[in-house]
Amino acid sequence: MTDIEYLQKYLPKDKLKAGLNQLKAGKPVQYIVGNVDFYDINVLVNEDVLIPRFETETLVEKTIKYAKTFKTPLDILDIGTGSGAIAITLAKHLNSHVTASDISSKALNVAKKNAQRNHVNINFKESDILNNIQGQFDIIISNPPYIAKDETIDPLVKNNEPHLALFANENGLYFYRQILENVKPFLKEKNLIAFEIGMTQSKPITKIAQTYFPNAKITTEQDLTGKDRYIFIFNNF
Repeated sequence: MTDIEYLQKYLPKDKLKAGLNQLKAGKPVQYIVGNVDFYDINVLVNEDVLIPRFETETLVEKTIKYAKTFKTPLDILDIGTGSGAIAITLAKHLNSHVTASDISSKALNVAKKNAQRNHVNINFKESDILNNIQGQFDIIISNPPYIAKDETIDPLVKNNEPHLALFANENGLYFYRQILENVKPFLKEKNLIAFEIGMTQSKPITKIAQTYFPNAKITTEQDLTGKDRYIFIFNNF
């Protein structure tokens, strides 16, 4: 479906002309419409949150599969929740208590509306990574910012989506390192850490994970186009 067809399908007719002008001016079609389908839910999106990607749907699908090996109810933490798409989908599909965190209060406002919109209860926390998190979790999942600050990206993304949710220091590895270095006190004995990653980041992130979890099973898995896109860290499985 082209962007114009997307607008014609989802925008009311009286807003179509203005929407087409916004599209011509370089605004992402999802922000113009104001919502987007993700997995089997629909979430509101605006310039305060990243537009959920198809790749992240697969992260959720794989995590749901692995979650079925745990006793329920599960305790789940989504770090950097943005629109709340990951947390909400997991809450709908798993017998679980879900906590979702973000450093951005504006993003959390969107996520809270999306939780209400999809009729799930989620414990939202404004937190810089793990700094304001309490408790222990069976599953910790994150699609953190992972683009290196000097990396060239699509101007449509760079000019519209929040840089806070896109770019990271250490060639894009900063948030993975911070999570893995500090996460142990927040994990139950049997646990899963699930990451979405950049397609060239498997080896360095695996190396970081092995430093802090030398006895874990660590796997890299591919997205639907065959690119390395996910790392799963299994402890005491």
